[in-house]
Formats: sequence, C-alpha cells, structure tokens
Amino acid sequence: MNTALLLALSLTSSADTATFAGGCFWTMEHAYDDVSGVISATSGFMGGSIKDPTYMQVVEGNTGHLESVQVIYDPAKISYETLLWTFWHNIDPFQADGQACDIGPNYHTAVFVRGPQQRKAASASRQQISDRFHREVATQVLTAGSFYPAEEYHQDYAKKNLVRYGMYRTGCGRDRRLREIWGDEAGRVSTRETGYGTREMYTLKTKPSDTELRRALTPLQYEVTQHEATERPFQNEFWDNHKDGIYVDVVSGEPLFSSLDKFDSRTGWPSFTKPLETSNVTEKTDRSLFMERTEVRSAHANSHLGHVFDDGPRPTGLRYCINSAALRFIPVDSLEAAGYSQYLALFRK
Repeated sequence: MNTALLLALSLTSSADTATFAGGCFWTMEHAYDDVSGVISATSGFMGGSIKDPTYMQVVEGNTGHLESVQVIYDPAKISYETLLWTFWHNIDPFQADGQACDIGPNYHTAVFVRGPQQRKAASASRQQISDRFHREVATQVLTAGSFYPAEEYHQDYAKKNLVRYGMYRTGCGRDRRLREIWGDEAGRVSTRETGYGTREMYTLKTKPSDTELRRALTPLQYEVTQHEATERPFQNEFWDNHKDGIYVDVVSGEPLFSSLDKFDSRTGWPSFTKPLETSNVTEKTDRSLFMERTEVRSAHANSHLGHVFDDGPRPTGLRYCINSAALRFIPVDSLEAAGYSQYLALFRK
C-alpha cells in the first residue's frame, strides 16, 4: 500500500471515498493530482473476482478487474459531483472497448458507487451526458467492491515519468479524442453545479526543452538525437547486444524495435528488419553528404534514429540501421516494471 493511501486512511472519518475506472489508471490518477480537497489518488483495481490481483493478471483480461483510481477526499472542500465531472471530462464516455489506444476488458470505464447518494449523482450525470450528446453512454455505474492498490511503480507514474507519460498521451491519441468530445472542457475540473474553480489538469508536453534534453542525455545521445550525428561503428552500446527485449526512444520511451527483429548486418550498428510499432517511426528523405538516403526518426519525440536501406534479409528486405545512442534497451525481465508489459507476449511464443 503506498504512502499516500496510508496517510489518507489515517485521517479523520470526515474523509470520503470515490472510485473511478477510466481506462489507463496512470491517466485517471493524474487527473486528480493536486486538486484542492483531494487527499490522495491511488492507482489500482476494482470489480474483479480474485483477491490481491497483480497488474499482469489484470491486463491478461481474465480477472474482471478494471484499472481504477481510488480518490480520498474532504467533502467539506470538494463535492462528489465535482469529482464526477472531473472523471467525465477525462474520458470518452462513448467508447465501449477501452479508452483511445488502450483496448481490453481491464480498460472499460465505470463509476463505482458507495450508497444511494453517490449512485443518484453518478446516474444523473451519466444521463445528462447522454441527453447532451444524444448518444448512449458506455460507462457503467457499478457498486463498489474491494479496491486493490497496484504495484508501487504504477503510483504517481505521471509525476515520476513526466516525459514518457507526455509521449504516451500524445501517441495514444487520448487528448485528441477528449478535445473532439469536450472541446475546452477536456481535462478540466468541472464547475457544473458546484461553484468550485476550474483548473487545467493536463498540459500536453510534446517534447522536453533543449535545456532539459542536455541535462538528461549524454553528449553523444544529444548530438545523435537532436543534430543527426552518427556514432562510431563497432564502438557503440547495442551493435552486438544479443539479449531479448525491446528498444525504446532514449528521449520519450516510445517503443521502436524488438530483439526478435534484430540481425547482424556486419556494419557495426544495431540493425532491424522492421519497427516494433510502425506508428512510432517516421521516414524522410535525407540529401546530406551528397547522396539521397531515407532517414528514420521517432514519431513523437522526433529523435534522429538512423537510416533504412533495402539490403536487409527476409521477410522485409529492409535494414533499419540505428544509432545505439538513440535507444534505451529494456530486457524481457524488466518489461513489466518499466511499463511495457504488453510486449511480454511476444517473447512467450
């Protein structure tokens, strides 16, 4: 149990509890961070059939649990209705199979209610949304059960991993969808029926500043990713790495390549037959050095990665020749802890 939850439980009985399932719990926890009147927001699971589930059990989709955030709040400072509208303005209430790119039974949305007052408020707000948009709301109103906090590395994820979280929000398309539905209301604490002030909950961070990059990266990583430098062949970190795992952008953490597609190109740089996630890789024509080549960049951080050539092995015939300095390697046994558990199945075949 994390420190924030222990602190909340030690407070007086005047504190109350609200639980919301809004897709990825990183996002929903972040929505309630630092909101006046909120004592704590904890990522975890509710609604399933087993006790003390692990994150891996839940994401496999067989436990019935939904990724949820448990909010401990002071009703003298913030109303349950305000918490409800904060929830609605941070989700797509019409998506039935998850939220944005997060698809699966554990990402379904719900308001877990305690007692008739919460149920009445949740049901009324749900109906207001249906009436406003003239559409059926997919989000359910369910009776709250046992809440199980997620592992510690999931708690305060947005605060502890600001850059990667910002890239996830951009790459997943969640903010884009929220703006389509809610416009200027997206991601805000609502004042509807409350009189409480509004506050921007999330500012899209597409890329760290140059100062932040210089501080976070080594000189070589900075020159390669930001100024298209090329590291020396056979004298870089991953050219002869044979471990199982994935390679992610050193700036953003967006998944780029897998060891399953890595091969020895005898060039002295890590080479791959294809990207792990094609949406995270972009290509552009490079006419430097008096030749025409195809440059490879990461889609969200816009890091220079290397080049792609058509002299690779089957099945693609391609050779993605990538600078080690643009990559961070996540071994298989660290995928879950690093937040890349969706790729574990690739290595179980």
